Amino acid sequence: QVQLLESGGGLVQAGGSLRLSCTDSGRSFATYAMGWFRQAPGKDREFVASISRSGDSTLYAPSVKGRFTISRDNAKNTVLLQMSDLKPEDTSVYYCALSWGSLPTVVDAFSSWGPGTRVTVSS
Repeated sequence: QVQLLESGGGLVQAGGSLRLSCTDSGRSFATYAMGWFRQAPGKDREFVASISRSGDSTLYAPSVKGRFTISRDNAKNTVLLQMSDLKPEDTSVYYCALSWGSLPTVVDAFSSWGPGTRVTVSS
């Protein structure tokens, strides 16, 4: 059974950094592509980044490319999102999710989600 749990959210000033972590309590972590999404109040959930099963391939939303880095450690069943140069518009609840796809970017391609962790960036 897959259970994802995010951590690492919090309050940070603009220009600062945070590292989000997502741990999978299941046994098949290396068989899934993983992704990070975010959802601000009143807005749709949007793609942030995804990473392939092996970690060799990554994709980013244009709004975060160059500032965020996704990585994974299959031995620890963990996917990370390093966020730098944070902006107030990055304020959202961030979710990790898993997919049977190769390197998906759409919500419907992901089958299991964590409860989310809140990130607030003050100006």
